Amino acid sequence: MKKSKLDTGRRPGSRGGDGEIRRDALERVAAEGRWQIVGDGKPPSRAPRKYKYVDELVRLQYELLKMQEWVRLQGLRVCVLFEGRDAAGKGGVIKRVTQRLNPRTCKVVALSAPTERERSQWYFQRYVSHLPSAGEIVLFDRSWYNRAGVERVMGFCSEADCQEFFRTVPEFERMLVRSGIILVKYWFSITDEEQQFRFLMRIHDPLKQWKLSPMDVQSRARWEQYTKAKEVMLARTHTPEAPWWVVEAVDKKRARLNCIAHLLTQVPYNEVTHQSVVLPERIHDPAYHRDNIPEEMFVPKVY
Repeated sequence: MKKSKLDTGRRPGSRGGDGEIRRDALERVAAEGRWQIVGDGKPPSRAPRKYKYVDELVRLQYELLKMQEWVRLQGLRVCVLFEGRDAAGKGGVIKRVTQRLNPRTCKVVALSAPTERERSQWYFQRYVSHLPSAGEIVLFDRSWYNRAGVERVMGFCSEADCQEFFRTVPEFERMLVRSGIILVKYWFSITDEEQQFRFLMRIHDPLKQWKLSPMDVQSRARWEQYTKAKEVMLARTHTPEAPWWVVEAVDKKRARLNCIAHLLTQVPYNEVTHQSVVLPERIHDPAYHRDNIPEEMFVPKVY
């Protein structure tokens, strides 16, 4: 396999994610004055000639922080859908997007299977309650497009239900956009071979086995059916008001950087000027005496 600039000695998709951003990366990006993406505040159309993944991630996350503050102060409503096959890397991108954002402003919605009551409701009803309010960003880890994918392939809905979904969803999304919601839809694309590799990694890695459900296993056997369902879904729900954006996700690290950089172009924002923070003097109470905490209340020092 040909090595790339981001090669870490591991196959894309293998163990060894970025984890917590190292302090030296933060200091390096700050020292080199590379916080700003480019002068006009827009992400670059082409990556720097030589770059380090962690440095680029830090820089993009700093822009996400500025976008978040602008969304909060301007009362914008941002809704981002993350769709794709099982093990396509949606969760990894969502984790890097939210890593440094305020969870009160940026929320992740990952709904479980609908209850009996929810199945009797209007299909979009349980999703509507999670849409963003003013000043919020909501990231859907799978969304109403479950109907066009897993539900259709696995037989959880009738063909009539699916066709009604295709008739309804374009107008539903136009309503969201007309109401002022910024709606962004991502499809994460991986190859058959890469999904097979990632599934095997999950099978043999005890820390990732929880990610494998019986439904995920069935998706391997029904690769072609999912492909056909995806093609129909993209063709029938790609509209000018709510277009699909396809993220090539075989290389996880590039997929994360590309998706975040693109997301920053979908939400118009400006940098918010903040006043310098000055810590106040401590208020001292001469009558206060600190008591010792009983030893049995401390967590044992195992490490």
